[in-house]
Amino acid sequence: MSKVRTLILRAPGTNCDAETAFAFERAGALTSLVHAGQLIRREQRLCDYQIAVIPGGFTYGDDISAGKVLANELRLKLGEEIERFVDNGGLILGICNGFQVLVKAGILPAPLHTGRPMLTIIANDSGRFECRWVHLSVSKKSPCVFTTGIERMYLPVAHAEGKVVADPEALPQLNVVLSYTDELGNSNAGYPHNPNGSVANIAGICDASGRVFALMPHPERCIRRTQHPQWTRQRTRPQQDGFQVFLNAVRWAQSS
Repeated sequence: MSKVRTLILRAPGTNCDAETAFAFERAGALTSLVHAGQLIRREQRLCDYQIAVIPGGFTYGDDISAGKVLANELRLKLGEEIERFVDNGGLILGICNGFQVLVKAGILPAPLHTGRPMLTIIANDSGRFECRWVHLSVSKKSPCVFTTGIERMYLPVAHAEGKVVADPEALPQLNVVLSYTDELGNSNAGYPHNPNGSVANIAGICDASGRVFALMPHPERCIRRTQHPQWTRQRTRPQQDGFQVFLNAVRWAQSS
């Protein structure tokens, strides 16, 4: 069986591309680090891949607002290509800055052509950069391909703009995949368990198909036992919570 081709998108300021590629390679994918300019100039084509990923970082220095410049590039220069990619069954994953980009490009939570945005991502309530590990619950109702078979996760976050805010009328319609909780699974625990103040403790969402998924925590930073903050004190599994996200994506692409 041929390996699943995965595009890891890069732009000035991206800094988690290598880690994300490593995670997908461990899951059995063939990865390519592709600069946004290569797609815009059609030196690389999105349709040649089965999975596309926007990893974490600070694209274009997060000038204007986090992820906004890259979001504009994708929306204005690659919008039709991205829509075709999704319509043809491709998977898209956005991590941290990738979440910000997908939302501000209008790719999530609704398709690019639906008008005014239903939600956005703004500065943390704490007013500072939050770098900590968080507990997450996975919605059993979610159609998300990436979280199949996962009930809970423990992953790190690292962001200054991670607060999800949404139109109150749109909130019930969102496909919420991940929610911040405390270690007991309580979703009303508040800060620091919800590190940014996101409405309804939202940590990740997907589209109606379950094939476009974005989250603020970093699954690529928790794929091996030694990456767990308590690996020397607790008996942890060889493959950590984040790894299953990548494995699910690769397995789905192989079977589709």
